[in-house]
Amino acid sequence: MRIALIAILLFVVTVGSVVFNFTTPFHFDAIGSNWELIDITVYITFIICGIVFVVLGLLMAWWVHKFQYKEGKFAEYEPENASLESGLTIITTIGVVVMLAPGLVAWNDYIHPPKDAYELEVYSKQWTWMYRLPGADGVFGAAHNKYVEFDNPFGMKKDDPYGDDDILILTDTVKIPVDRPVKVLLRSEDVLHDFWVPSIRAKMDAVPGMVTYFWFEPIVEKMYEVLCAELCGRNHHSMRGWMHVVSMEEYGTWLNDQVTWAGFQEGQVPLSPEAARGRDIATTNGCFACHTIDGRNLDTGPTWLDIWGGTVTLDDGTTRVRDEAYIIKSILDPHAEIVEGYSPTMNVPEITEEELQSILDFMRVLTSEPVKTEPAIEGEEGSVDLPEGEPTTQPTEEPTTD
Repeated sequence: MRIALIAILLFVVTVGSVVFNFTTPFHFDAIGSNWELIDITVYITFIICGIVFVVLGLLMAWWVHKFQYKEGKFAEYEPENASLESGLTIITTIGVVVMLAPGLVAWNDYIHPPKDAYELEVYSKQWTWMYRLPGADGVFGAAHNKYVEFDNPFGMKKDDPYGDDDILILTDTVKIPVDRPVKVLLRSEDVLHDFWVPSIRAKMDAVPGMVTYFWFEPIVEKMYEVLCAELCGRNHHSMRGWMHVVSMEEYGTWLNDQVTWAGFQEGQVPLSPEAARGRDIATTNGCFACHTIDGRNLDTGPTWLDIWGGTVTLDDGTTRVRDEAYIIKSILDPHAEIVEGYSPTMNVPEITEEELQSILDFMRVLTSEPVKTEPAIEGEEGSVDLPEGEPTTQPTEEPTTD
């Protein structure tokens, strides 16, 4: 009875695993890059291993039942079975080759980026991601972990002129253009990390003491989550970020908002993602047709520069503090309180609460010393001239990492 129960359990586990595979919600999401071959490799491995699992599971259930102990029946010792061993060796070899061959082809492509791929450096440390792009010259400046300080988070070599126009992205969110191959260079400040973007099927260890790399080409405009796939400390679970694949036009606008290494040394601060989004929302809604951000008051509306704080005189002679409540009311109900010298001509914008908050984030940074952003690329507004050719890291005696 006990043997029969074990055989039944083995059968149920085997069949149940197959049923679960076809009914589970845990499947790959839609691929967002060129690495269909990696998916194919995974599926080939999964199918072969699945077939072996089912065959062995069913055979085990049958063998447990067939060869259970019976009084008076004895096992036979068979030390050699050449035909069985030869068959198993051949079948196993074919299975391993079929599983490994696509992976080797994929790996060979994975580490040989196209000549027109541009470079993106991912800098990892406990427990965050930062990013660096070569500037208009297309060449990375030298960097080394021994130079890392509070005011030099990437370890830039300060006397290397090739690094002055390098673009530093200190947040955990980076934008990349769609349909353009990118070579990702990986550095680590402290321990072993692993840069992983599941939806593009791409990952690679960031190893202290060396620069590793891989490449991919994003094919879908979408926000992708970035994870660390290597246990890197107690807060490993929170080492997350975002890779936003966007159009070339949006990428050019975003890139021009970033700060170069030279600008960073001068105290420039990039717009936060929220503030940049608020600026884009204001542009889409036509806010800058009536308002400026450079201190010039137009006939249609006051400037947004230094609009946060201070007081304003209304057309009835009263004064109001320009706090958050006043600014929100001025946006959502622009005819309620009219600033002295202006007429009630503003239309009520159709924006969500989240979009309103982004606009407020942008207005907060508009002070008498506004955020400076130098163009990181040349050409017409909204266009991007990305570097082409072989890896562009500037040869130097200074190693690029520890």
